[in-house]
Parts: sequence; C-alpha cells; structure tokens
Amino acid sequence: MNNSTTTVASRNGSPDPASHAATVYDEEGDWINEGSDDDDMDFEETNDQGESEELEFFGATHDEGAIAFQNAGDGLSGAEIEVSIDTENVSTESVPRPGEIGTEIMQQAAPAVGARAPVQVSRNQILQLLGHAGLRRIFASRGGTRSGLPELDGEESDDDDGLEVGYGSTVGRRRRKCQASKVDFPEVPSVAGQELMNSGNFGFNECYRDILRRKKQKLGRRVLTRELGQDTAQDRRGNKLLSQGLLPSSNADTIIHYNARCYSGQFSDDGNFFFSCAQDFKVRMYDTSNPYAWKYYKTVVYPFGQWTITDASLSPDNKYLAYSSIRSTVCLAPTDPNECGEPWLLDFADLGGSYDNRTYRGYSQFGIWSIRFSGDGREIVAGTGDHSVYVYDIESRCSVLRIPGHTEDVNAVCFGDQSSPHILYSGSDDTLIKVWDRRSMGDSREAGVFMGHTEGLTYVDSKGDGRYVLSNGKDQTMKLWDLRKMMSTTEASKLNPSRYTTGFDYRFMNYSDTDYSPHPHDKSLVTFRGHKVLKTLIRCHFSPPGSTNSRYVYSGSADGSVYIYNLDATLAGKVDVNRATHHSRPRDLDLHTASYDMNDRHQGQWKTCVRDVSWHPDAPVIAATSWNGWGENTGTCTLHSWNDGADDDEAQSKMGRRVDQRLKDDETMYRGASLGGRNLRSGLRSRGVAAATVEQDDDDEW
Repeated sequence: MNNSTTTVASRNGSPDPASHAATVYDEEGDWINEGSDDDDMDFEETNDQGESEELEFFGATHDEGAIAFQNAGDGLSGAEIEVSIDTENVSTESVPRPGEIGTEIMQQAAPAVGARAPVQVSRNQILQLLGHAGLRRIFASRGGTRSGLPELDGEESDDDDGLEVGYGSTVGRRRRKCQASKVDFPEVPSVAGQELMNSGNFGFNECYRDILRRKKQKLGRRVLTRELGQDTAQDRRGNKLLSQGLLPSSNADTIIHYNARCYSGQFSDDGNFFFSCAQDFKVRMYDTSNPYAWKYYKTVVYPFGQWTITDASLSPDNKYLAYSSIRSTVCLAPTDPNECGEPWLLDFADLGGSYDNRTYRGYSQFGIWSIRFSGDGREIVAGTGDHSVYVYDIESRCSVLRIPGHTEDVNAVCFGDQSSPHILYSGSDDTLIKVWDRRSMGDSREAGVFMGHTEGLTYVDSKGDGRYVLSNGKDQTMKLWDLRKMMSTTEASKLNPSRYTTGFDYRFMNYSDTDYSPHPHDKSLVTFRGHKVLKTLIRCHFSPPGSTNSRYVYSGSADGSVYIYNLDATLAGKVDVNRATHHSRPRDLDLHTASYDMNDRHQGQWKTCVRDVSWHPDAPVIAATSWNGWGENTGTCTLHSWNDGADDDEAQSKMGRRVDQRLKDDETMYRGASLGGRNLRSGLRSRGVAAATVEQDDDDEW
C-alpha cells in the first residue's frame, strides 16, 4: 500500500473542513451557511459493490498505489496516511486534534520535528471527512418519487407494484436523523377530536339513562321500546346511538375469492350496488339491495389496460361506471346487465384543441390514479401521473380543464360538496392537499393548501359537506382537516414542502417510529395513527351517516386489518381480515408464478393487505377489498357484519362462506394447502410457468 503525503496548511490559507459540515444547499443549488448540519441524511453502509462504486467516484481504484479501505476495527487494518508536519512554521492550533471535524484520528506516536507520522484512519472516517452536506447530496439518491425515472411503455407499473424496475421504481431512501430519544407523537385522545365528537357533527354521545336505575338500558330493552313505538324524541336519539355502536366484527360472513389482486371496491350511495376492481382489468358488479345476500350482476373489462385498474367511480344515478388504468383513457360502461357492448373511451388527454393534443387508442401519455364523478354526473375529475388534475366533460367528450398544480403524481382527487362541482381536492406525492375553486381560477392558483403530511398522499376523501376532508399519507398517518383552517396560497408559497420529507419509499421499506417527525406547519385537526400505509395506495373514508351517524373514520392497512377510529384518534374497533381469511383457499402454483413477486420474498406465506374498505350506508356491514392469499398473489372481497361477537350463527348461509367472483360456491376453496413452503420452489421448477391467469367464467361477458 502506498502512503499519500499531505501537508497541513494554516487555517488562514485553506478552508476549514469543519465549515463544510455546516454548509447546506438550497433548492436552487446555492450555498447556505448555518450553525449546524441540519441535513436529514445519515451515511449508511452499503454492500461491497456499492462501496467500490463510491471509491471509484472519489478517484480511488483497486490498482496498486491506491488506498485500500478496510475496517479499522480489525487489528491495525485501515488506511495509513502519512502527514508531514513542520513545527517551525505551523502552530499547534493548526494541527487537527482527535475528535475534530467529526473524526477520531489515532496517532501511533508523537511525530518528531520534520518527520512523517503514520495515522490510522478507518474507511468510515474518511467517508465522513468527505461526506459533508454538499457531497452527500450529490451521492445520495433522493428516491420516493415516481417522477424520478422516465416512463417507459411496457415497463410502467402501478406505484404499488413492488417491482424495482419500471414505473415508479426508486434507488434509495433519504433517512431523517433521530433528533430525540422520545418521538413527539400527536396527543391521544385528541382534544380537538373530542370537541368534534361533542359538536353533533360526528354522531351523538351517550346521554339516555334509565331514570329509575340510573344506568344505560340493555340492548334488548331498547330494541323492544323502539318496536313498540314507545320511544320519545330522546329515545329516537338513543336509537341513533344504538346504530352507531354496531361495529362489524372480524368474522367474515362471505369471502369472495379472485384470481388477481383487488385494488378497490365501493358501495353506491344508496347501498344497492357494489363494484370491485381487480388486477385482471375486470370490474365485477353486484346487487347489494339486501346487504346480507349479494347477487352477481355484471362484469366489464378495460380492453388495453396497463398493470391494473387503478380506480372506478359510479355515476350518481348508478347507470354508468367509469374506471381507469395507467393510461390517459377512462372507460365508461353502462351498469345495465342487458347492455354487453364495448365501453366508451374517454380520452382525458384530449383538451379540445389540435390533433397534437390527442392520443391514439391505447397509447399512454400519462397514467390516471384516481377518478370521481361530480354530483350532477356531468363531469369526471382525475388525478394523473403528469402532476395535474383534469376535469372531463362527458357531453362534449373532452377535457375542459387541466390544472398543473403539483410537483409530483396526483394520487387522489374528490369533490368537496356532493351538490356542487366547484370545489375540488387533490392529494399528491409532494405531501400537499390543494383546494381548487373553479369559480376563481383566473390565475390557475389554488384557493388554499393543507400542509401537515411529511410523506406523499395516498387518498383523499370528503365528508360531502364542503367542510371536512380526510387523508391518508405514507407517513403512516391519517389526518382530518377543516376547510376553514386551510393555509393561504401566499403563506404556502413561502414554504418548501420538500424540506420536511424523507422521500420514504413505502413499497419496499418499513416505517419505524424513529422515522416520524411532526410537521412544523401542520394545519390538521386530528391525526390518527396505528394502521400501516405500505405497499400500495391504501384508502380511508368517513363512516356513512345512515348506519353509523358519521361517528367514525376508518382505513385499510398493510397488516391485513381494517382500523376504525373515533374522532378523538382512539381506536373504536378493528376488523382482522387476515385472520378471517387465513388459508381460505388452496395453493395454486400457476397463480403464484403469474405474480410479480418472483423473488418470493414472503416464501409463499399467506399475506393480506387491505387496500380499500366500504361501509354500507344503511346496515352495519363493511366490505374489505384486499390483496390476499399465498404471497399476496390473489385477492378477496370479504363481507363483515355486526354479530355481537358470535363466532357463528344459525342463519343461512353459514358464516365464512367461500365463493368465486360470481358468488358461486366452490368446494375447491375448502381444500387444504397442497404444498408446503419448502417444496413450493421445487413445484415451480417441475411445472411450466403460466403466462397469465384467465378466468374462463368471465369471458362470456366480453
């Protein structure tokens, strides 16, 4: 090993290396001197290949004469750097002392005058010397944004596909320093949430008591009083209390199995209709006028979709269903089972201008992540991968408005008021929720901003009253917002939201408590924690006013459960979908090999990720749409109802009924797993790999 010789100069003649550690860049690349290093990236050891790449970047190679970095903790290994010191010209203050500039220099012996002193310096210490704020920003990959890589046709995938290549793949993650041993989590129960619970806008509080016994009446007595018509106005209020306390249980009434992952599923506003979207580009519709006895209705197909169906929305009159994929085209299909023709294609890239603004059929200019019908059914709003919000007019068959208002993908959109198409909400990977008023958009600026999430948004839901908004974020929080407390555009323009985010990639990584840091400009009313927003764009909703008196908010979760929260951020209930569906279908090697998870990260284990949940508007019933199965390669839609904690009942059919996508009983679903986790790979090698999984019983619908 050749030793490099360095002459230590006076501080007056060369920059102090410690000053670099206190230097950061602003967003334009300019230097900003601060008193301490506030950069939120820590150095992390990489593998050998990554280390070699870093050494080559620094100019070090594995040729002779180059410094071979080793672990200084292993004996006397490490880099020996000879330092020539001239004590006659350099004062003792100019010689670096142990611990200075963030390193510990271990000298073997005190150097003589004019002699060379070998110093042991570890690899990490050298990288720390070179890894000041500016260089770390050069070497570190920002990660966490889908716009970081070009969109390649044929390689795109949903932002939740789990692939490390293709659409939305990232290279690394910036990690935030843990600045305190105790993380400052939001207060539970929330004082603001308790005030909302007492306001009457989110259900009623328990108030009725038996005057004689001074305690709450039993459930049977209250039901009998209601049926006999002996209830007063106060009793009727108690009946609403009765309904809002009926939370669905974990035991599933029915388990609908699909041969592809399910991405979304929702009841119609009147509760007579339910649809579920799967990764096989099919949307199944069901008649749910009796919420306890569903009937298969119809199946429609996205003819040239990419990766999956990302979202769907019913028109207010339930006559049409709009559904999207990672394309700029939305399909519009009638829900009438007697109409089996092809869906209408709505090209959102068509802005009503020249031919250059239009797209060919099947060509994707941008992906659509979220769509919603307006309250009058005349327009559809969409959040897209080109960082914009589009408003499409169905009658004119073109987009009448494009709002390029975000810096990252828009994952969620919704209307603020069911009766008005003027107020729009959009949630993006740039961590912001923006409020748009179409009546005052002459300067194309938002009406206000909700700032408080430290990672990207996965879903936004409106209560429908033009006031309250609910959001799910990749920072593992769900937040409640009040339109009256939004941040003004002027105030928001002075802040840089990227300063408060780590670029966390929720598809491949876990989020620990030490990663959480409260946003210094959080404008939310209540923050809900406990569920996991990982792997995919998990959705959250307000509970309906009819069956729950708008008492709760709820969300899916990557741990296989549905979390139901009170408005004060306390947990009201939990529906364990994973436990209800565990091993509810046998292994299918073809389904396993047709998945993207070829690395078999779960070793073929049964995994559940609840992506979407819908609460029936008039009954204590929820439908959970999930990635569910061996290795999360298939999907389920499970029906859960309130049953007072009973494991089974005397009704027909029995609880836990397993059916296919057409609600037909399938005896094969009751067979045990034919292969264990160990011989799963050998089974894959001995059988041909299926190119795709086709559901033959749905083909006659297309």
